[in-house]
Amino acid sequence: MTDLTGRTVLIAGATSRSGHVATRTLRDAGASVIAVGHDPAKLQPLAALGARGESCDLTDEHGVTALAERLRADGVRIDGLLHLVGGWRGGGGLAGQSEADFRFLERSLTALRFVTRAFDDDLNGSDAARVAIVSSIQVDRPLAGGANYATIKAASETWARAVAQGFAKTARDGERPLAAASVIFRVKALEGLEQTLADRFVALWDAAAADVNGSVIELLSER
Repeated sequence: MTDLTGRTVLIAGATSRSGHVATRTLRDAGASVIAVGHDPAKLQPLAALGARGESCDLTDEHGVTALAERLRADGVRIDGLLHLVGGWRGGGGLAGQSEADFRFLERSLTALRFVTRAFDDDLNGSDAARVAIVSSIQVDRPLAGGANYATIKAASETWARAVAQGFAKTARDGERPLAAASVIFRVKALEGLEQTLADRFVALWDAAAADVNGSVIELLSER
């Protein structure tokens, strides 16, 4: 069992089923969890699991900055980030790819950009930081009816790889071993893989940062 005692992990978009499972799994491993979501009422069950609930619109840059400042004022520095802000809209071929759907899906990328930037100092300052996003196999095998979705996921993967390069550069410039890693998990569909995702995320701390930084890990359904 991975021991994350003393580690603090922020879950962005924690009110989904994946967020609940990840919260419980991280808490069982000994980590402190910051569960972030937009609806305070939906954060209450996560508080019951032992998480610190924080209400924040993660697509609001000022709100995310305020969240980071609030946590630091309380002496909290994060060692991990699991990005679960997402959703799916699609269908209808290319002609069915609406701008409204694209803007809805784009929230995930916007939140990822804001959160990783706001907590970059925390993650680079940790002696073992892990960041993970959930992407889709459609990045490599896009469908016309999912073009909006695949495009946003591809952009999110690009950002996650840039985070990985940033971790490597910071370590190199500081003449110290790489301690932080940014990882991409790809799924066909997340439903049914919530526990697998949580377990694989926790297990990232068992691997050397250099072995997983910038990697793409495909999660396969056991069904």
